[in-house]
Amino acid sequence: MAEWTSAVGAAQLARLITSQQERTSVPGGRRPPAYRTLADGIRLLVLEGRVPVAARLPAERELAVALSLSRTTVAAAYEALRGEGFLESRRGAGSWTSVPAGNPLPARGLEPLPPESLGSMIDLGCAALPAPEPWLTRAVQGALEELPPYAHTHGDYPAGLPALRRMLADRYTEQGIPTMPEQIMVTTGAMGAIDAICSLFAGRGERIAVESPSYANILQLMRAAGVRLVPVAMGDGLTGWDMDVWRQVLRDSAPRLAYVVADFHNPTGALASEEQRRAMVEAARSAGTVLVADETMLELQLEPDLEMPRPVCSFDPAGSTVITVGSASKAFWAGMRIGWVRAAPDVIRSLVAARAYADLGTPVLEQLAVNWLMRTGGWQEAVEIRRQQARDNRDALVTAVRRELPDWEFEVPAGGLTLWARAGGLSGSRLAEVGERVGVRVPSGPRFGVDGAFEGYVRLPFTVGGPVAEEAATRLAAAAGLVGRGAGDSGTEPPRTFVA
Repeated sequence: MAEWTSAVGAAQLARLITSQQERTSVPGGRRPPAYRTLADGIRLLVLEGRVPVAARLPAERELAVALSLSRTTVAAAYEALRGEGFLESRRGAGSWTSVPAGNPLPARGLEPLPPESLGSMIDLGCAALPAPEPWLTRAVQGALEELPPYAHTHGDYPAGLPALRRMLADRYTEQGIPTMPEQIMVTTGAMGAIDAICSLFAGRGERIAVESPSYANILQLMRAAGVRLVPVAMGDGLTGWDMDVWRQVLRDSAPRLAYVVADFHNPTGALASEEQRRAMVEAARSAGTVLVADETMLELQLEPDLEMPRPVCSFDPAGSTVITVGSASKAFWAGMRIGWVRAAPDVIRSLVAARAYADLGTPVLEQLAVNWLMRTGGWQEAVEIRRQQARDNRDALVTAVRRELPDWEFEVPAGGLTLWARAGGLSGSRLAEVGERVGVRVPSGPRFGVDGAFEGYVRLPFTVGGPVAEEAATRLAAAAGLVGRGAGDSGTEPPRTFVA
């Protein structure tokens, strides 16, 4: 059986290599041999996640024609990549990308910083903000007032409280997506929703297509379930999805599920266009793939004049192809562990039936609190507070990083909670390691990739602002200086730098 899970065509790879060379070329610089330039280009594309790990590369002759090079040059580049551990080959199966054994797969997600470290460490690990008071307190008080009738029941509502299911269904209907309460299941956060969906649709060994990069904790959840992740590179910058690549992956790999974040993608902040959303639904339907659309960042629009595209599920209102996941954790507060699923009624019934062997149901009091917020208008006012916090923090962090780390590259997203930064040619893993020594916690790029990609990146969330954001950037600059000089080396291996 082939060792690859997706394929990169000759024309596509040639386009990526040409674009990269235009971006990274140094005028007047000494040019290495052509095979070395090609090998370095492919290696960097793998490390940055632009070409997924375990992607089948075109045959030597095909790539030579696409790049107007000799076949000998391409063969030498492939041989160099094999020697460096970035390419594997087998007769009859072709060649596919890999990463060397020294680039281990991230084993964990992003755990919250221990409370005892909060005083000395600036935490840029978790993309979560404090509760938008006074609305948390008001919501809990309102929930307590409505609790007595429920206290006389057994308290188990596997599909969720009927009142909250109706409220969520009405919110979709108001967006022009007719929805019945029977199409809603309330879950314990978005993670609980996606865990339930994966358990129902994707057994061990099944393929799930994921954006590359993608949300670290979801990737780890899927790995733990034993599925085969098929990474699909994001479009350039904040342009959303590369639909040509998605169509090819869905057609060639036929994944059971595809997991996407169309609205202010985590970690890049990209916003998929309406045309991309329509095309994605059509491609998934044609391939027989269930499309899981994560809307946890949907309401964190930070530019008031931004016209938002329609939700992904608006192109599949019956929910036969698209399963939508929402959550109160990002828009309101991470401590409010309320999520939900919108899907076809038969899918919801299957999810509810399977829940009897999982967590039985979601806490009643928290469901009442979210329902109170949405019914009274407190939700929208709380979301406005959250948007202002995130907007102020984003602007402060961007200003500070540009001043302290002028060689770092990033685009400022119009929403969400995260900034995806290329770390000036330094190893993101080493930056994360050294950063904790100088008092700033930052997640490295490989946490958001599959099998070691994105070594040259870090994710910076909008969780701190003002003087704290300035101090965070100062500490990051100190960590970058140590890594760049090799002073952050732990003694086990030299610090990795990745330069075009």
